[in-house]
Amino acid sequence: MDKRLELFKELLDIMDELRANCPWDKKQTYESLRHLTIEETYELADAIIEKNPDNIKKELGDILLHVVFYSKIGEENKEFDISEVLKDINEKLIKRHPHIYGDVKVSGEEEVKNNWEKIKLKGGSKKVLSGVPRSLPAMVKAYRIQEKARGVGFDWEKPEQVWDKVQEELNELRDVAEKKDSNKEKLEEEFGDLLFALINYARFIDVNPDNALERTNKKFIKRFEYLEKEVNSSGKDMKKMSLKEMDVFWNEAKKYE
Repeated sequence: MDKRLELFKELLDIMDELRANCPWDKKQTYESLRHLTIEETYELADAIIEKNPDNIKKELGDILLHVVFYSKIGEENKEFDISEVLKDINEKLIKRHPHIYGDVKVSGEEEVKNNWEKIKLKGGSKKVLSGVPRSLPAMVKAYRIQEKARGVGFDWEKPEQVWDKVQEELNELRDVAEKKDSNKEKLEEEFGDLLFALINYARFIDVNPDNALERTNKKFIKRFEYLEKEVNSSGKDMKKMSLKEMDVFWNEAKKYE
């Protein structure tokens, strides 16, 4: 037997055993597993950002366990089983790749992505944006909304056009912010428009905005922790230091990078 099939069968057998005999596993439902699945997905995302192959492998295993777990619950409920899950994804991949499994010709990656969205619409999705999960984080959701709109031709043509839009939204935000009578709702609206335009620009220069922001978050944390450590070592109180004094340690942290 193929080693992959052998190990996958072993996982299915383990799941059967746990579901039958483990008090914790026996109690789980779709709903009780949901938050754990979300947590595992974010842990995988962290491992990818950190470029840690060992952790990527570990987190993929955890997510695969969840797929098998949900499928086992579905089987017990007489709703679906793992075979149907695999059958559906196999059929979807074949159908969505007519340039591989059919006679469709494509010029490159962009055409593949556009065809994917068009095939989804033909397959019964009535609305272009219906496949974007409502519970996605806002930045990821904006990125996916823009990708799906692009799939049906609703998009800018050049990065320069998008950059002009960024500048326009930035000016509008500044104008509103400088008005003494500006309300929070209007500021929030203009700030959201600017973020949406920036995410659009990121897409045009082939940068994933969520990944980019997370890298900056990690960089800031690393520098700030260095600053904190050096301040403590010097016996000073950060709350009583000026920004100029703290900047000395901040710049040291940047040099060490």
